[in-house]
Amino acid sequence: MALPPPDLTMLSLLSIIALGFFLGMRHATDPDHVIAVTTIVARHRKVSHAALIGAFWGVGHTLTILIVGGGIILFGWVIPARVGLSMELSVGLMLILLGILNLTGMLQWITDRFSPGTGAHGILHSHAHAHGDYVHTHPHSHEPEAHPHTPEQTPLNWFDRHFGRIGLYQGLRPLFVGLVHGLAGSAAVALLVLTTIRNPKWALVYLLVFGIGTIAGMMLITGAIVLPFAYADGKKFARLNQGLRLASGLISLGFGLFVVYQIGFVSGLFTTHPQWTPQ
Repeated sequence: MALPPPDLTMLSLLSIIALGFFLGMRHATDPDHVIAVTTIVARHRKVSHAALIGAFWGVGHTLTILIVGGGIILFGWVIPARVGLSMELSVGLMLILLGILNLTGMLQWITDRFSPGTGAHGILHSHAHAHGDYVHTHPHSHEPEAHPHTPEQTPLNWFDRHFGRIGLYQGLRPLFVGLVHGLAGSAAVALLVLTTIRNPKWALVYLLVFGIGTIAGMMLITGAIVLPFAYADGKKFARLNQGLRLASGLISLGFGLFVVYQIGFVSGLFTTHPQWTPQ
């Protein structure tokens, strides 16, 4: 008995959806995405916490992709060049802000570390140390060790302690960063979908699968970034953490300035004739 011929339409849709998932994972590896999440996970040493931060970023990214991309697919939204460039400019400004925040923390550590008298016992000074997954600095002395609080008294609220020490702020920050990144890339993704999938329903399904792939990819990336810290002891972890914060801050600041220059002057946002190609 001959088997029925395969449904080529269904096979094509499944292939497109599978491609969307893997393209979403690859999309998570874009340099601006990796730089942004690195500045956020720089204080963490547990892979599970870092992966959760990556998931928050991916959810924010997916929400914007679905909202803006869905508007383009369903309602035919047309984004003017100046608006599109402004959305991409927001990524550069956000990278600059994240870089400054990380470098500000490092400048405080450098000031405390190399101020006169920091090497002497019994003199009040500061350095970075960890309480489990949380790294921070505060003044203390070594003669005797005068640690001003217990691990339970670190600036972590009830939500932090009950939900893996991620906390509301630690969750909202990557969510917001993901929203901004999704805003910058949503038009390009939606226009690409329109050229390959004519059915609006399936086009929205593709966007959703693309977003799920992005979430999975970012969870893998953030987990991999923190993996070396998971096996480091307290002192070594503090040194690695300081190095990562300094490097990620400098890279984020530099890349953000580059993005602002490209969007503002090369693409013409700050001129009278902006030119924008969604990408």
